[in-house]
Order: sequence, then C-alpha cells, then structure tokens
Amino acid sequence: MPAAKSGNGRVEVRKTYKLFINGEFVRSESGRAYRFDGNVNIPRGSRKDLRDAVRAARGAVSGWAARTAMNRGQILYRAAEMLDGRRAQFVDLLGSARAAHKEVDDAVEALVWYAGWTDKLAQVIGATNPVSGPYFNFTIPEPTGVVGIVAPEEPALVGLVRRMAPALCGGNALVVLAPEETPLPALTLAEVLATSDLPVGVVNVLSGYRKELLPWLASHMDVNAIDVAGCTPDEVAEIEKAAADNVKRVVKHAPEEMSPYLITAFMEMKTVWHPVGV
Repeated sequence: MPAAKSGNGRVEVRKTYKLFINGEFVRSESGRAYRFDGNVNIPRGSRKDLRDAVRAARGAVSGWAARTAMNRGQILYRAAEMLDGRRAQFVDLLGSARAAHKEVDDAVEALVWYAGWTDKLAQVIGATNPVSGPYFNFTIPEPTGVVGIVAPEEPALVGLVRRMAPALCGGNALVVLAPEETPLPALTLAEVLATSDLPVGVVNVLSGYRKELLPWLASHMDVNAIDVAGCTPDEVAEIEKAAADNVKRVVKHAPEEMSPYLITAFMEMKTVWHPVGV
C-alpha cells in the first residue's frame, strides 16, 4: 500500500510514540500497541516494562532526593520553560480551543509554583519540638521514595502535571501511567522532561491498558505510594486491597487541587535528636 500524502503532496510522516523509561524512549518489550484517534499507534506497556520503570525510579530516587532543594526547584522551573516553549504543540493536542490555551497556562503555572516550594518545605512542614532534656528535637520531611501516579483522563495535561509536580518537589521518583483514552499529552510531556535537566530515571512514563498495569503497580513491593487521581472507585478499591499487602500509601486528591500540603502526601516525617551545645 503506498504511503499516504498530505494536502501539499508530500508523504505524511506519522509520529511514533514510545514509552519513557530510565531516560530513554523505548518500544514496549512485547511489541504491542493500540490504535488511537484512528491513525496513531500508542505503545502498550507490559508487566516487564512496569518492572523496568520501577527499577529505574528506585535507582534514581536517592540521587534526586540528595540534590539541594534549590537545584530541584531550578530543574522544575526548567521543565516549565520547556513546556511553555512547546505551547503550540500542546494546544494542538488538547484541541486548539480557548480551554486548551488555559490548560497549558495552568500546567506551566503548576510547575513554577511547586518549583518555588522546594526550598521552603523544611520551614513550613518541619518543626522544632519541645522536649524534656538537653536536646534539640527536629521534625524533618523526607521523600517517600518511588511514587506511582495514575494520570486522570481529564484534564489530560494539567491534571497530570498537578500530580507529578508535588511529588517531584519533595524529592520522589515517579512511575506514571498515562491516561488510556487521552495518552498523547502525557507521552509528549515525557519529551519535555527529557530535555529539562531532570536526572535519568526520576520520571518514567508508561502507556497501555490500565487493567493490565494497575494490579502490578499496586502490588509491587518497591513502590512506596500510589496516586489514584485517574482511577474509578472500583479501581481504587482494588488498589487499596493490593496495596494493603505491602503497606503502600494510597493518595486520593482531586486533580485540580494545588496546595503545599499535597506535597506532604508523598513525604515521611523524620524525627532527629541532637544534643544541645554540640
């Protein structure tokens, strides 16, 4: 069959989307895909792809958490710059209406907003605790570790960014399941992150069928928390049941919510004792 041609007579080049794992764009190990919008093939991630993504996130989380808060903020701000620079592409993906322009604006704003919170977390969330004895006692926030995020179908871009940004702000590494019905903004966002100074493995983006990937994400022993913003009530119930076996935190917040205290959903509070005068 001859290649299709565009209106100006040249051969039409259709974009090939891939998974984003460990800083690389890869095909699903199974080679499977599903058709989206009639002419775009979306990679259909497998259980092995999910394991690879979790392994990459686990390897990256210590280095990301060890970076200074200011540097994490700089990298998130750089991601906002790169997203803003590809505004026209995302507006086109989201339908080109006024709502599409606002959604891209809101996504850029979310990245900038959380970038500004990276070096303020310890002061706002942490505390100095009164104790009986010659000691200082501090409560210090620490990242939970590897966080799984089930992206909401709508709004496809800003809904995902508002889930990712607070988790990244706190120093976590992510495994993201792109929306099944609207995967293109999430897969294209991976291209933005690949050019935004984000360290390899900190964010991994998978596409595919949720019914195939969710059970393994929820039951994986190396995933510390899972954000279920994109799940149905039945899916949330199944995730909570699977997560109970490995004491995984299940985070449920509205996709439009944006708050510094949402960051604490992906953090642990560590208590440190220090002798007075030392």
